[in-house]
Amino acid sequence: MEVEVPHHAAQDPMARRVGVLVSIVGVLLSVLTISSHRAHTQAVIERTKVNDDWSFYQAKKIRANVYDVGLTLIGELAGDPARSAAAAQRFAAARDKETNDAKSLQDDARAQEKRSDLEEDRALRYDIGEGMLELGLVLCSLYFLSRNTLFPVIGIVASLGGVAMGVAGYLLH
Repeated sequence: MEVEVPHHAAQDPMARRVGVLVSIVGVLLSVLTISSHRAHTQAVIERTKVNDDWSFYQAKKIRANVYDVGLTLIGELAGDPARSAAAAQRFAAARDKETNDAKSLQDDARAQEKRSDLEEDRALRYDIGEGMLELGLVLCSLYFLSRNTLFPVIGIVASLGGVAMGVAGYLLH
């Protein structure tokens, strides 16, 4: 079975090559677009975790301050030092626990912020790569209107830049 080549394609063999190039750039663009969307979603998830960690840290700090105020009140208002000593010890222990928990949460939140920033950087690189691939696709397609081979050449350069940004995003650790 022979495939009939359209008359315009037989006259311009470059059109077939550019058509294949446009298809390849389109596939790369779709892969990078999906990667970009997933990176943005992950960045939102990571940022939500950061916000949760900082909220929990804040709650722990507030609790520690409440226990500290309780200690102060016990010390100032206690009539019987022996009776107030047990309450003061409980408040001091609770305050110290909340303070230590807050410190741990603060460290976790800072580490989570780094992961969130990394995902945001990855998403940005994917976005830039996506834009460059879109530009490459349009430039390559302009060949069909102008028959000027400069457009696919510039389109290839833009597309390679887009692929490089996508790879840079993927390799970001």
